[in-house]
Amino acid sequence: MSERAVLEVIALDAEDAVAAQTGGADRLELVTDMAADGLTPSAGTFAEIRAAVDISLRVMLRLGNGFAAGDVGALVRAARELRGEGADAFVLGFLDADGGVDVAAVERIVAELDGCRWTFHRAIDRAADRDALRKQLADLPGLDTYLTAGSATGVDDGLPTLLTEAARRGEPGYEPRLLVGGGLRLDHVPQLRAAGIDGFHIGGAARPGGWTRPVSAAAVREWRAALDA
Repeated sequence: MSERAVLEVIALDAEDAVAAQTGGADRLELVTDMAADGLTPSAGTFAEIRAAVDISLRVMLRLGNGFAAGDVGALVRAARELRGEGADAFVLGFLDADGGVDVAAVERIVAELDGCRWTFHRAIDRAADRDALRKQLADLPGLDTYLTAGSATGVDDGLPTLLTEAARRGEPGYEPRLLVGGGLRLDHVPQLRAAGIDGFHIGGAARPGGWTRPVSAAAVREWRAALDA
């Protein structure tokens, strides 16, 4: 409990980014098109956000709705273009038709990232076997975080899974940080912090006015205070 928890906020543009940093966010997840649950932003948007704030940025690599990789070549090109603009951390995750990790797609993109740190996102919550997925990815360079609600339906249903996985931290496949997000509420925080979980990810919770309105620095500040309590 002594270490400061990481607070990651979804940002769509520079206005969001500035508000999130002002509120105390440690890191931003950069996406576009939340109607599709977050797709890869343009290199130009990344550059604008990078110029506006000095906190860590993780950029989504995802070109379509769902968790199939789709055009892996296009994902590789997007990663290359973003890296050319200075992006050095990413978010990705792809499953095959059977709910297993799409190892070929993930490995190809991670090779392009060339050691950059990256998060495997909530595709893990749709996986047929979470433990198997973790073990298949355990040796990939740069993987330091799993963004997960513990369940496809959100943190309320996923709490038992999150607490179980937190207790396994350090085991093979369980070294990466748990970054909890997806239906996360302030009232979940005490139990998650007590379990040693030190990563929290918010999207809608940072936008009391909904996704058509910008991030609220005050809302982020409320989360920062709860995590630091």
